[in-house]
Amino acid sequence: MKFDYSSKSVIVTGGGSGIGEAIAKTLAQQGATIHLFDNNSTSAKNVVKEILLAGGKAQAYQCDVSDSKSVNTCIKKVIEVTTTIDILINNAGIAHVGAIDKTTEEDLDRLYQVNIKGVFNCCKAVIPYFKKYKKGVILNLASIASSVGIADRFAYSMTKGAVLTMTYSIAKDYVNEGIRCNSISPARIHTPFVDGFIHKNYPGQEPEIHKKLSLTQPIGRMGQPQEVADLVLYLCSDEAAFITGTDFPIDGGYIKLQG
Repeated sequence: MKFDYSSKSVIVTGGGSGIGEAIAKTLAQQGATIHLFDNNSTSAKNVVKEILLAGGKAQAYQCDVSDSKSVNTCIKKVIEVTTTIDILINNAGIAHVGAIDKTTEEDLDRLYQVNIKGVFNCCKAVIPYFKKYKKGVILNLASIASSVGIADRFAYSMTKGAVLTMTYSIAKDYVNEGIRCNSISPARIHTPFVDGFIHKNYPGQEPEIHKKLSLTQPIGRMGQPQEVADLVLYLCSDEAAFITGTDFPIDGGYIKLQG
C-alpha cells in the first residue's frame, strides 16, 4: 500500500485545530502513531479522542513550542511511549496584521517566540534522534509570505521567511545523515482562525469579506485544510524519499499568477 505510515511515529505541533488537526487525522488514517503538541491541551485532547474513535493511534501533549524545556520534556515523553520519532511537522504558528509602523516590539517578539523559536526548538530536539537513526523527516509550514510581499503582514512575513531559510539550512546540513527537510507554503486556507478573524474585524460583513479574501487567490477560493494535509501525506512518506531542501507552494496560483 502506498503512503503506509503504520510504522511511523509523527509529531505534529499545533495539532489541536485547523491545518494541524487535518494533518494529524490524515496521517493517522494511514496508520501513523500521532503525537499532538499543542499549548491548548483541551483542543489537542479532543482531536486525539476523534482519532482514537476512528481506530487510530494518538496522544496529546501540552507543549509550549517557544519554551525549549517544554519541548524537550514532551520529546522525552514521546520516546518513552514509542521509542522512536520518524517525522516532525512544525505546524504551530501565530499571525499578526500590520505594516512595520503598525507593529510593536512586543508584536515582533510574540511572533518570533512561536514562529521562529518554536521551529528551532522542535528541530533541535529531534535532530539528535534522527542522526542516531540515520533517518528522519522534518516538514515546516512556511507561507506564501515567505516568498512574496503581502500587504500588512510585516512581522508574519519576517517570521515565515525565517522558516523557509531554516528549512534550506537544515536540509543542507543533514542531507548526509539521512534527514530530509522540506516546507509547504500555503496561501489563505479556510480555518476557524480565518472565520474568527473576519468576525472580529468585520462584524456584520462576514459573507462579503469572506468572498473578497477568497478572490485574492487566482483560483477563486481559499484552500481547505485537507488539501494541505494531503500534500503533507505525500511529502512525509517514503514515496517522497528523493525530495529534500524544497518549498512547495499550495496557493491557488497566488505566487505565479497573481497580477
